[in-house]
Amino acid sequence: MASTEQDIRRELGTEREKLAEAVGTLRSELGAATDIRGKLRAKLPVVAAGAAGLGFVRLLAKRVRQR
Repeated sequence: MASTEQDIRRELGTEREKLAEAVGTLRSELGAATDIRGKLRAKLPVVAAGAAGLGFVRLLAKRVRQR
């Protein structure tokens, strides 16, 4: 099956478009995956409660060691 130069150029153009679309999708997914602020903001009450609880436990442990 002999391909003409025009067929090859058309196939290359199609492949470039597919590649550009794949890169765009990858960039958006990567941005969503690395959005730590957004993930933290969504779970802020849980994170704050955990931090407060850990601080309280550390304070109790420090007082127990001082006795």
